[in-house]
Amino acid sequence: MTTLGSPIQGVTLYSFTRAFHGREYDLEGLIRKTAAEGYGPGLEVIGFSSFRGFPEIDDRFAGWFKDLVAEVGLVTTSLAINADIGIHRDRLLDQDELIEYMRRQIEAAARLGFPIARVQISIEPDSMERLAPVAERYGVTLALEVHADQYASHPRILALRDRYEQVGSPYLGFTADWGATTVGFAPSLIEAYRRRGASEDLLAKVVDLWNEFSEAGPPKDQADHGQRFGRFIALAAQNGRPDLGVDFGINGTGLFGPARVDDWLEIMPWIRHVHGKFFGIDESGEEPSVPVRDLIRLLVEQGYTGAISSEYEGWHWNSWQSPFEIIAGEQAVQRSAAEAAGSRMITDPAEARAQLAAHLAQPVHS
Repeated sequence: MTTLGSPIQGVTLYSFTRAFHGREYDLEGLIRKTAAEGYGPGLEVIGFSSFRGFPEIDDRFAGWFKDLVAEVGLVTTSLAINADIGIHRDRLLDQDELIEYMRRQIEAAARLGFPIARVQISIEPDSMERLAPVAERYGVTLALEVHADQYASHPRILALRDRYEQVGSPYLGFTADWGATTVGFAPSLIEAYRRRGASEDLLAKVVDLWNEFSEAGPPKDQADHGQRFGRFIALAAQNGRPDLGVDFGINGTGLFGPARVDDWLEIMPWIRHVHGKFFGIDESGEEPSVPVRDLIRLLVEQGYTGAISSEYEGWHWNSWQSPFEIIAGEQAVQRSAAEAAGSRMITDPAEARAQLAAHLAQPVHS
């Protein structure tokens, strides 16, 4: 019988991108606010967007960062790193160059005190296998993000899972992004389109099209995904708003994935980190687009003891509400859901630190 899990509450600073870009807060200010407002103890950061000169991190800055995190009582969970093979104008990185590019970022994660590096979905099984000894050398778990338009049972993800099993390294795993398992378009996104002049008729058709795809289940492959993307573009053009077509397609297929909650069971033993992706909180205090309560219950029942980074994605279009209030509302839902499932969210830093270390040390059993 599986012991109930007690996930660690946390947040990614990505949720506060609008406030960061607007210079309301700098990095230190966001870290201090995260601690003061109780959004932690888990702290996730995106390397390239938060650290000047990343992945080059000198000892002085690393010391300052770790001292700050310790001072305010937070626990570093995941550092988001990139797999950009197109960083040169005239060519793509070859495999050796990609591995070295990733190695530098993994080293930076270790220097900054992050036990997990979130890897992007574009990394192939061969590359992950080559990165396993790099991860082991630096003591950093590589958690590849499963993000819409893909999902846990997608052939590319299953190929990675199977390779992980062959390699047998405890330093290879996944980050589960809840955006792969949504139940509808965010009301705030519909409102943003309304503010851009989209008609009520067009908005109803966009919702209907997403619901049609949701009923059919997630796209079977990239060709299926492309067809869905194209239908959003065509819908906008047919209704006199071709300027919204690509936006409909990106959001309709890349942010709001229609996989079912229990799809995560395909890779559950390899889930080392979770992105609690969400888009807003309604008047009743619930998230209408993401089944947060069902997702928390699944994690609790499956014995998950890692961190959940609340990842508010609505900042892309929602300029009229405070991301800080929205994060507080979503984390309240998480805590309530964990209690309803017979467990709790970990909010004490010392307990979180010890539990995360034990979670990452666990061997993977399929």
